[in-house]
Amino acid sequence: MNYQTFEPNKDLSAFVKCYWTLESPKPTRQAGGEEHAQRQTIVPDGCMEMIFHYGDLYKQYLGKENSIVQPRCFVIGQLTQPLEIEPMGETGIFSVRFHPDGFIPFATISIKEMENSAVALEKLFGKGGQEIAQNVLNAKTASERINLTEAFLIGRLADSKTIDRIIKSTVDMILTANGQLSINELSKRIVINRRQLERKFSSTIGLSPKQLSKTIRLQATLKLLVNKQFTSFTALAYEGEYYDQAHFIKDFKEFTGFTPKEFYGENLKMSSLFYGAG
Repeated sequence: MNYQTFEPNKDLSAFVKCYWTLESPKPTRQAGGEEHAQRQTIVPDGCMEMIFHYGDLYKQYLGKENSIVQPRCFVIGQLTQPLEIEPMGETGIFSVRFHPDGFIPFATISIKEMENSAVALEKLFGKGGQEIAQNVLNAKTASERINLTEAFLIGRLADSKTIDRIIKSTVDMILTANGQLSINELSKRIVINRRQLERKFSSTIGLSPKQLSKTIRLQATLKLLVNKQFTSFTALAYEGEYYDQAHFIKDFKEFTGFTPKEFYGENLKMSSLFYGAG
């Protein structure tokens, strides 16, 4: 498995967090001759992504048994729950990971509408979406894919709406505080009515300030988990400044589908590539 991340051009660094690529071979054959692919849990991180599958496609599960095949090139909306996916063959993925407020200037449909969904580039950008998809799929190297994608995004920035200053300030504050500020405290610091802030967030980020804060807080805690920087799960809850152990477990299960103890085993290994990178 080969996973790499790349920094964005300075003209896009306010919008794009990083680019990443993932390549891995087909699932191995088990005894009996059947190929075995393992489901992977994607944990919400507050960032939307533009994904290009230049390898084989992935299944996306919509419950325990129902699944769809993801489009070849798409934007995944904000996740409010764990996303289960499974490779259908050889993996080759190029992805643009946006900052929490980074996709706003490029959105052509309501961001709220895209929640937990993979929306094909053609649906979002019409002929331009078809063209960038084909060009990126035909490219041979990560640097070619990055150059093509950056030209596409910079071209769309010229006609885009600017990011609301209040939204930008609030997102920065949530990230700096690792999601540990209450909504009342945020609205007080930004000097805006709480309901007005929630409306602005819903329409531009696709999440409420509370949802984004919970997501960022869990991500910070997951980093400690991945790096084994904790002595016990109780200490981990304390480090994340959760009200108590029960609140920590509830939030953890909401975003990962597992308790901290369950997640720490095989799921941690399978999911660590997909969150907190860049």
